[in-house]
Amino acid sequence: MQIVVYSARSYDRRFFEEANADGRHALTFLDARLDVATAAAASGAQAVCAFVNDRLDAIVLRQLQALGVRLVLLRSAGFNHVDLAAAADLGLAVARVPEYSPQAVAEHTVALILTLNRKIHRAHARVREGNFALEGLLGFDLHASTVGVIGTGRIGGCFARVMAAFGSRVLACDPQPDPEVQALGAEYVSLEELLSRSDVVSLHCPLTPATRHLIDGTALARMKPGAMLVNTSRGAVVDTRAVIAALKSGHLGGLALDVYEEEGDLFFRDLSDDVLQDDVFARLLTFPNVLITGHQGFFTVQAMTAIARTTLDNADAFARDGRPAHPVSVEHLA
Repeated sequence: MQIVVYSARSYDRRFFEEANADGRHALTFLDARLDVATAAAASGAQAVCAFVNDRLDAIVLRQLQALGVRLVLLRSAGFNHVDLAAAADLGLAVARVPEYSPQAVAEHTVALILTLNRKIHRAHARVREGNFALEGLLGFDLHASTVGVIGTGRIGGCFARVMAAFGSRVLACDPQPDPEVQALGAEYVSLEELLSRSDVVSLHCPLTPATRHLIDGTALARMKPGAMLVNTSRGAVVDTRAVIAALKSGHLGGLALDVYEEEGDLFFRDLSDDVLQDDVFARLLTFPNVLITGHQGFFTVQAMTAIARTTLDNADAFARDGRPAHPVSVEHLA
C-alpha cells in the first residue's frame, strides 16, 4: 500500500523502515502534522498514518476520502483525536495500536514520581553548580504511602504492580475492576475516596467525554493537602487552570506531567529558539514543584518497535481482507 506517515521524526522513520524491510509498503514520511493544510499531501495514497496531535476531524477526513484514502492508521492506543462517526459515514477504516509496551509508560510514570518526590532534577542542577546543600530536597517514603490509580487498563495495571512492589498501599478506580490488580492487594474505591486518601494520584484513563477535565477544581479540592498528581494519560483529563490555582494555594503538593491539554502546538518540536506563546504552560514552568516531560512515556526501543510492526500489520490485514487487524469504531466510545 501507499502510506503517507505524518508527524514523522527521524526515529519514526528508523523503526518503520525496519518493520518494512521487505518493502511491502511504499512509505512517505512527512514532518508536518496532518491538518486541513497538509491533507493534500496524501493524494495517491491508500492510507495515512497519524500520531496523537494530528487532526482527524470530519473536515480532514472528508479531504482524505476525496483523495482516495481508505485507511487511517493510528500509531497510538488512544483515538480521542479522531471523529469516528465521520469516518464511518465516509467509509474510512480506522485502526490503532491497542498495546505496544504498557511497561514503558508505567515505568516513565514511576520515574516522574521518584524524580519529583526526591527532587532529583533540582539536585542534579545544584550539584553541577557545586551546591551540595540538602535544604529544599526533602521527600517521603513511597513504601507504606497510599497511591491512587485512576484507570487500571494495561498501563494502569502495570503501574499498580510496580507500586505494590514498592510496598505502597494501592487504591484503584475503574468502572471495570481488574481481578489481577485486586490480587495485588489493591482496593477499588470511588473516585472521591481515592482522591481523599491518596498521597499520590496517577491518571491512566483514556480521554472520553466522561473523563475530560475529570481532575477539575472540585476533584483537586478533594485531594489530600500536599498530595502529588501525575498524568501520563491524556492532557485534557486535567483542567490545567484549576491545577495552577491548586498549586498557587499550596493545596496541591506536586504535579508531574507527560501530557498537556494544549500540547499540539508544543510537543515533539524543538522550540528552544522561540518565545513560548502558551501563557498557561509558561505559568506551569514557574512552579518549583512541577515536573514536565514532552509526551515521552511511550518512547522506548521496545515500544517503538511494537508500534511500527502493529501499524503495518493493520495495513497488511486491510490490504488482504479489507479490514485492519485492530479496528476502531464508534462502539469503542461506549
